[in-house]
Amino acid sequence: MKKILLSACLILSLYSVNAQQAVPTVTYEYKMFSTIESVVPAGLGRSRVISTDKNSQMQEKDLENIFSLIGINFKNIQNNDQVITDKINEYAKDGWVLDQVVNGVYGPEKSVGIFITRYIFKKALANP
Repeated sequence: MKKILLSACLILSLYSVNAQQAVPTVTYEYKMFSTIESVVPAGLGRSRVISTDKNSQMQEKDLENIFSLIGINFKNIQNNDQVITDKINEYAKDGWVLDQVVNGVYGPEKSVGIFITRYIFKKALANP
């Protein structure tokens, strides 16, 4: 009986060690870009896509303002969507996976403000 119990304990301990070794650990690298879209009447605001390149230099790309002199400009929104989609596709082509999108709104009063959206990507690093 002692031999059976000892054998069972040995088999369980070997299984436990092998099971722990079988679980790979994945380490990720993260990258993001932000969009800032102005909500200022008459198109007076500034809207941008902001990212950082490999050399930690800031890159900016202009976006259209959401409002024109006559109100919401849907053509500008469509153009902004295309610029943002192109940026997402650029990151995806380089192997980045969109992990999460975080947005916020700031406006000291109802008629002006900004929408800020952060697009956070991740890429699995090669394990040593």
